[in-house]
Amino acid sequence: MPQVTNTEELDDAHDDDLFEHHQFTASDGQEPLRVDKYLMNFIENATRSKIQQSIKDGAVRVNDEVVKSNYKVKAGDRIRVLFKHPPHENLLVAEDIPLDIVYEDDSLVVVNKPAGMVVHPGHGNYSGTLINALIHHFENLPNNSSNRPGLVHRIDKDTSGLLVVAKTENAMSYLSAQFAAKTSEREYIAIVWGNFDEESGTVEGNIGRHPKNRLQNYVWSGEEAYKGKPAVTHWNVIEGLGYVTMISCKLETGRTHQIRVHMKHIGHTLFNDERYGGDKILKGTSFTKYKQFVDNCMKVLPRQALHAKTLGFEHPVTKQWMSFNCDIPDDMKNCIEKWRVYAANSKDA
Repeated sequence: MPQVTNTEELDDAHDDDLFEHHQFTASDGQEPLRVDKYLMNFIENATRSKIQQSIKDGAVRVNDEVVKSNYKVKAGDRIRVLFKHPPHENLLVAEDIPLDIVYEDDSLVVVNKPAGMVVHPGHGNYSGTLINALIHHFENLPNNSSNRPGLVHRIDKDTSGLLVVAKTENAMSYLSAQFAAKTSEREYIAIVWGNFDEESGTVEGNIGRHPKNRLQNYVWSGEEAYKGKPAVTHWNVIEGLGYVTMISCKLETGRTHQIRVHMKHIGHTLFNDERYGGDKILKGTSFTKYKQFVDNCMKVLPRQALHAKTLGFEHPVTKQWMSFNCDIPDDMKNCIEKWRVYAANSKDA
């Protein structure tokens, strides 16, 4: 978290003169917790020392009051982090980063994003993003509702695959409406832990922030379903690979981490998905040789096993249906082949 050096200026400043960097509202089930520890759980890449310094500098407000580090956050508290400078993610800089352009016309661009590239700047990732590349390659991209140039939708940093980018205001409006109306087509290929009893199925579960870890999302159900937004994922088994399975997932909705959260919810966490626990051995034997094999697979594929393979939508000008496919990248191919060989030669799998 950025530090503020002139505490007197901040203390005397009106909120109108400050820029909000983070805002959280403590959930209904929030147990009393020191505000510095609370923010550690909710701000990615922030150290406790920086958080404590920011609190000391008066940058943290709870219910619009400056607090100390030992303030106990309780249910319903509104926590804001304010600084005299705008968030770094708002300061966009064009960067000459190569793009894998699958299709382009006057209205839109379809790009194949590599794994490891962040889609838009955010806390801890202020350069090297897809947006930094886009504003270098294309002028006057329209902003979406979050003031992010060109972005109609997004995929996670360590997910590879297809994205459509709007080049005009009309394209932004038309394409965004399709994603909101669930008429766009999106198919992903994933490797998940475990075997399936059925060949296909659907996961329906409202997705919202995890109650204790803001870096994760969570399926809320029953009386607490209102804490999440409706999400629907259709899955289909492509190939069993021993203790993991390659599946296809088609999205009706586009919630953050949707496939990762839904698959974990039904007991099939994505292979090597560190954030959701898929980087642990979740299925298989206790043999040392097997552990070494899994470790080698994770070195070949050092990210969650997820690829946005197919993207379809109606063109904003011609009104024709367009569909694009891109191959599974080499890291996933190599991992799949390793599991294929293992399954063919293992009596246990």
